[in-house]
Amino acid sequence: MSQHTKTSTKPRLAAIDIGTNTIRLVVVEVDNGTFRVLDEEREPTRLGHGLYETGRLGEEPMERSLAALGRMKAIAEGLEVSEIRAIATAAVREATNGRTFRRRAERRHSLRIQVISSRQEARLAYLSMVRRFNLDGTPVAMVDIGGGSVEIVLAAGTLVDRVYSLLLGAVRLTEQHITTDPVSGREWKTLTKQIDREIDKVVGKPPFKTATMLGSGGTFTTLASMIKSQREGSDGSVQDYSVERADLDELLKQLRATPLAERRQLAGLNADRADIIIAGVAVISRLAQRLGCDDIRVNEGGIREGLLMSIIAERADRGPAEKAEVSDRMEWVRRLARKCHSNEAHREHVATLATQIFDQLEEPYDLPGEGRQILQAAALLHDIGYMIGHAKHHKHAYHLIVHGDLPAFSAREVELIANVARYHRRAHPKKKHQNFSRLNKPDRQLVRHLSGILRVADGLDRTYTQAVTRVDCEIKRKSIRMSVTADAPPQVEMWDANRKAGLFERVFGRRLKLEWKGLEEQAVPKSGDGKPAIQVMK
Repeated sequence: MSQHTKTSTKPRLAAIDIGTNTIRLVVVEVDNGTFRVLDEEREPTRLGHGLYETGRLGEEPMERSLAALGRMKAIAEGLEVSEIRAIATAAVREATNGRTFRRRAERRHSLRIQVISSRQEARLAYLSMVRRFNLDGTPVAMVDIGGGSVEIVLAAGTLVDRVYSLLLGAVRLTEQHITTDPVSGREWKTLTKQIDREIDKVVGKPPFKTATMLGSGGTFTTLASMIKSQREGSDGSVQDYSVERADLDELLKQLRATPLAERRQLAGLNADRADIIIAGVAVISRLAQRLGCDDIRVNEGGIREGLLMSIIAERADRGPAEKAEVSDRMEWVRRLARKCHSNEAHREHVATLATQIFDQLEEPYDLPGEGRQILQAAALLHDIGYMIGHAKHHKHAYHLIVHGDLPAFSAREVELIANVARYHRRAHPKKKHQNFSRLNKPDRQLVRHLSGILRVADGLDRTYTQAVTRVDCEIKRKSIRMSVTADAPPQVEMWDANRKAGLFERVFGRRLKLEWKGLEEQAVPKSGDGKPAIQVMK
């Protein structure tokens, strides 16, 4: 009996990743939310060959790829899988005749191919990284290099801060820039300039330094195999193998100086990858330099593994069950806040004060009712960016919210929550800000109103002591009088709220006047513009 003959009732799944350079199959048996690999196959069909010159998939690459898909489907069916999921990335995504290729695959093999976006590609690579590595909150750069594109996820542990997609695939760059053998100095300079330009355009200045890069894709596994062979004289698994940047750069020099025929003979380097390895390793080197990564660790999984995890989650149907368990939408928000280790007492108090202010201004200013929960969620999450860094924590909060797990909210609501949190300090919302300009006009106005309220509410707990217990608003002809209740004059709170009132005054069209509702008048400190920071109401 074959070792893979099915004798249990455990489901089996197959994932096929149709890349620009290689098609990969993995067949697994699912057990209690995880899986064990039964079989794997890879074929370097070079589907994207010629694409970056013509814009189309060539007939020969398509035929090679379709034949490979037929063989892989036969393997999967022989292992009695209950589902085969096939995805295609950059080559099929960009080719003008990508739909033709998909139709042929369905007609010839009854295999439906899903073309995924670059963001979905990054998410699947991320899922594989989370499964394979213990991410303890340390900032890391997760990089997946394919033949057509590079996906980057910058994260603090399992919390995603930024996602980027760069047109720097190993096949793309090789076909565009490398014609000499060995690579001439002129072509090397052109290649690296192109890599740096794309990194500048898409990534710019990284939001934070990441000492560790986690890499998936054939370029990374090949890099690790070559260095392992040189270091240890052995091959085998390179999962979690660590490569230092100095070793990476030394190997790159060697590859540049070695003719293609000799490169094909190098230990650890698949002959079918020898022509594109220089461009791929160059991308790793330039990214590591830009992101500050000295340690590169290799993931043998990748997007096909992430795809399997996604399928398993879908089949387990955990999403709807978990949503039913959590009836309060704000519990999802609080879960994300706890995951980011934000100050619970402060965030809850700011949310309470913010919603008190909103409730009193909603009707007079005709604020949309949905704004209350948007504001409450933003208040609960406004400080989560501290997990990554203090100076730009408002900007980090935006990205953590956008990429966070808030399934009880629509994509539009998540974007609004993230924008309100983004503008709880520093610069006012501006149309030149990409995150703000994407919103429609009514949503931009809502963000301005809610951010103005959140700034004042945040100021009213500046000492993190929850001294202000209540806020009462009275709208006058030229001002909004805000009476704050506290046991003693909350001098620092009122000073900070007054300092942060600029956006509030602008969007509500009235001067904010803060008053303490409490004990007898005490010494009143002056604010920056000379007016009293506290006015005592008797």
